[in-house]
Amino acid sequence: MAKDTSSKDSPTTVSMLKGSSLTSVVQQELERSILSGEFAPGAKLVESALANKLGVSRGPVREAFRMLEEAGLVVNEKNRGVFVRDLPIDDALEIYELRAHMEQAVGRRLAVTITRDQLKEVRWMVESMERSAKLQDRSVYHLLNLQFHEHLVDMAGNRRLSALHRKLTAELALFRRINLDKGGALPLSNTEHRSIVKAIASGDADAAGKALYDHVMESRDRSIASAARRAAARATWVGPQAQPDADTTQPLSRKAATKKVAANILARARPSAESKKAAPPKTAPGPKPVKAKPAKASAKASAKPASAPAPTPAPAAASKVRKAVPAKTSKARRAAI
Repeated sequence: MAKDTSSKDSPTTVSMLKGSSLTSVVQQELERSILSGEFAPGAKLVESALANKLGVSRGPVREAFRMLEEAGLVVNEKNRGVFVRDLPIDDALEIYELRAHMEQAVGRRLAVTITRDQLKEVRWMVESMERSAKLQDRSVYHLLNLQFHEHLVDMAGNRRLSALHRKLTAELALFRRINLDKGGALPLSNTEHRSIVKAIASGDADAAGKALYDHVMESRDRSIASAARRAAARATWVGPQAQPDADTTQPLSRKAATKKVAANILARARPSAESKKAAPPKTAPGPKPVKAKPAKASAKASAKPASAPAPTPAPAAASKVRKAVPAKTSKARRAAI
């Protein structure tokens, strides 16, 4: 029997997973790969390559793509393919705000309902994250962090809340994982986890709700500041304004880390595009003297013919008068004779 339970395939291969539909197994494996960072934001997912890797046909992979798109993890672009979603900052801000209020309600409820066994479980998770933080193992810490928050929400006992929270967390996962890579973020994040567990264990509903709410919002502040710094670092334009503000190198307060602050920092990362658009008008002052020269020439040209024709009509009129006078006098002489 031992030989039957062991397999040459890795634990993540489809052949080892039973009791689930093939599509759901493929979807879970792709989701794990995305959340672990194996596929970075913006990476293209090739259907044929993934089918060969997982040992399945293209059908389950195609259906898994559809499920991942509904979960907000990938985007399917027409005539281009499927890509890991790169969450915009505006969307991240909205999700953070929703999660903060949801987890605040979870904290208040768990302060009243949590059991000793459940407390042991969440404390063990915090200790596991502590070990990962000391080793600077960001991938493991990120997955444990997701499990910690998901487990707290599940313990609240509201299935709809759990489903909505899981969807929002999946959308935000890539954004959060990238911004946990900044030095010092892991220990600071886990210190807040300890405060959460302590507040829940105290039975103080207000303190537990506040601890979770503050943790989510502080996580938002760190993520937005880190994203802004990374955008500034990627900028091709060089200048004093391309550098992030000095106060953004430290974790921002909840009031300071607003959408306006992030937008201002990100705007400094894109001045090269704006300067290229504004460059052509600066080279355009040349046409002004060109327009002035033809105007002067035309004035001179119009002035010359005005004075020239004056002497010409005089001789013509005089000759007519001279011809007319002899004609009249000759008739008068003839009449007199």
